[in-house]
Amino acid sequence: MKSDAVPMVRIGGVTKRYGRTLALDAVSFDVAANELFALLGPNGAGKTTLLHILCTILKPDSGTATISGIDVVGRPLLARQNLGVVFQEPSLDDRLTVYENLNFHGLVYGVPAARRKSRIDELLALVELADWRDSLVRTLSSGMKRRLEIARALVHEARVLFLDEPTVGLDAQSRARLWQHVRELRKTRELTVIVTTHYIEEMEGCDRVCIIDKGKILADDAPSTLKTAHGQQLVRIVAIDDAAAGEIVSAYPDLAVRKDADIVIKSSGDAFVEALLARFAGRIRKFSVEEPSLESVFLSLTGRELRDQVAGARERTFQFGKRGGEHTR
Repeated sequence: MKSDAVPMVRIGGVTKRYGRTLALDAVSFDVAANELFALLGPNGAGKTTLLHILCTILKPDSGTATISGIDVVGRPLLARQNLGVVFQEPSLDDRLTVYENLNFHGLVYGVPAARRKSRIDELLALVELADWRDSLVRTLSSGMKRRLEIARALVHEARVLFLDEPTVGLDAQSRARLWQHVRELRKTRELTVIVTTHYIEEMEGCDRVCIIDKGKILADDAPSTLKTAHGQQLVRIVAIDDAAAGEIVSAYPDLAVRKDADIVIKSSGDAFVEALLARFAGRIRKFSVEEPSLESVFLSLTGRELRDQVAGARERTFQFGKRGGEHTR
């Protein structure tokens, strides 16, 4: 979602160190108004440091960062008026009610009483918490608390919403509902959303995905474009024993990565898979073929996996019997 308009968020050559550790290395990107922009990377990649700089919590060592054209270092208070944040760790006051949490936030930001009341009513309806407005926060489920945090972040009519690992610890249904509410917010108002997450499948619905590792931007584009440019078919193998695993990895030194009991091999297509199976079928207990995905994009760019498990929606999985030649599909 590129545009000639002034970007809602602009990062220019931002560098940040913690002692000898380079957390961000001259990072630059723009995010347009109403764009859903994702930062994808492992723990320690620099995602949270970058969000903390945008939220005015940290100052960069060098470079610039702006929200709606406002410098976050030079004018932090004004920048904060334009942004809402949902941090990784819960930050609600569970001794207060749902309404009291929202009302207090509005008071802190100086939202006039009449506007504050109507805004809270509107947001509670949007995140489906109107029936719990007088309930203590400690009585809510984890998913409901996350939705409340999103509502709270927008009481002061922020133009940019930062979501830092917003679905960690939520079940699949709660995760789906949370993203449903985020999509609804983007429909009803021009809201720019920047999100970090480990859940690859959540990236598919984003306008752009920015892959970051070791403080550097490795790629930044639409999910489909990234998969076309960098994605690969992957073969995931469980060998019959350690000796067999060693043989398979040694046969593909530039393509294979060992991950616990699994071996992940970059594939060039079905012919490659057939040749691999013909060579090692008797040494393989189980294998699966995964079509190009954002997980494979990350593996292609970094040489390692983002997380232990890959969503199986696009996998073709096979289980071998004791003789090595039997399989089920």
